[in-house]
Amino acid sequence: MNDTIAALSTPQGESAIALVRLSGADCEKIAQEIFSKKSITPRQANFGAYKNLADEKIDECVFTLFKGPASYTGEDMLEISCHGNPFIVQKILEDLFARGVRGAHAGEFTRRAFINDKLDLSQAEAVALVIGARSQRSLQAAQKQLSGELGKRIAEFSDRLMDMTALVEAYIDFPEDDLPDEDKQALFKSADELASDFSRLIETSKYTHLVHNGINAVIAGAPNAGKSSLLNRLVGDERAIVSSSAGTTRDFISEKIILGKYSLNIVDTAGLRTPDGEIEARGIGMAIDKLKLSDIRLLVFDSADEPPELPEEVIATLSPDNTIAIINKCDLPDAKIALFKEKFKDFNPVEISCEKSQGIENLRNAIINLIETKHITASADDILVSARHASALERAKDALKSASMKIEANEASELPASDLREALNALGEIVGKTDHEQILDRIFSKFCIGK
Repeated sequence: MNDTIAALSTPQGESAIALVRLSGADCEKIAQEIFSKKSITPRQANFGAYKNLADEKIDECVFTLFKGPASYTGEDMLEISCHGNPFIVQKILEDLFARGVRGAHAGEFTRRAFINDKLDLSQAEAVALVIGARSQRSLQAAQKQLSGELGKRIAEFSDRLMDMTALVEAYIDFPEDDLPDEDKQALFKSADELASDFSRLIETSKYTHLVHNGINAVIAGAPNAGKSSLLNRLVGDERAIVSSSAGTTRDFISEKIILGKYSLNIVDTAGLRTPDGEIEARGIGMAIDKLKLSDIRLLVFDSADEPPELPEEVIATLSPDNTIAIINKCDLPDAKIALFKEKFKDFNPVEISCEKSQGIENLRNAIINLIETKHITASADDILVSARHASALERAKDALKSASMKIEANEASELPASDLREALNALGEIVGKTDHEQILDRIFSKFCIGK
């Protein structure tokens, strides 16, 4: 990584401004040549005409030089802000490449920041999470990780493990000695407390994907119960076609909405009834499949009608932990609200009227409450771990338990010491303290070019 790289760091397409970013040892020399400047004050915005190798003016730009190590990557960096015309951007990049600059790989700027100790690996991963956050809850968790809170937690775990390892290895140097009971008890207590702390952090991985990718919610119910009207009310737009004809919705209509601090991927499905034709039958079958795979089920009922008998395969997927019974059309004089509330009392019933937009805010609050009580119960300090982090923590916990068992069985001190070292290595993978090139390739391949 000794060469100088460049990439567009803003989205493709027309815009007011586009940002081309460079990193590497040649940044200052390139800036001096392009903008005809003998000297450039670092960290100060400059204005100049970008001229290519043929001395042709491409655009008027604002550019800023950052001298390493006081930069994002830890190397010299150059940021060029030009007009957001894709043709101008392409001409600038072509000129940079003609000057010997290489196009950056996906995530290469952040990878260089990691290699130059500007970020630990968990912080590097958080860069993509911050960029992709689509809800307040997701952004809070991503920013917590980017600020280094997970790395600090892992460092604290590692310090405690190293204290235990030092105690065990002290007896390796003096093989005639054995671990006295007081040292064993201290180790057992430390190991149990640390294993419990591992477990609490591992637990957060169960809902990390819900926070960052959104909670999958499916609207289901009989035809004409008001499913499409409900989607429109939640979205705040006429997204779905509303009709009095049964079977209007035969395919999925998906929308992403924000409720409180959370992002929901909400799907309106075909009405559950005896199908009228093969196409509708397929739509209903797919609706049931979607229902089974969802995190939250929103069952909509027409309270002016009789309570329906739900299919057995639908009933099998329902529980108070994942279902809200929505009693629609409660404004009608013949609404059987009490009957529906009694029949579906186990499923958090909420009364609404999509026609008059009544009870929609109560429904939003009910969904948020279900999320916070049954799906996303964050740790007190809001640190979340990914599946990769959880896997490493599980291996660290297993190695720690193995060490405790060997100490209990009075096995040679070298054996539990080896387990403790394995636990340390597993923790090191989380923040990048161990050299695993394949892990780095997998992580940074998910980044955008220019990040």
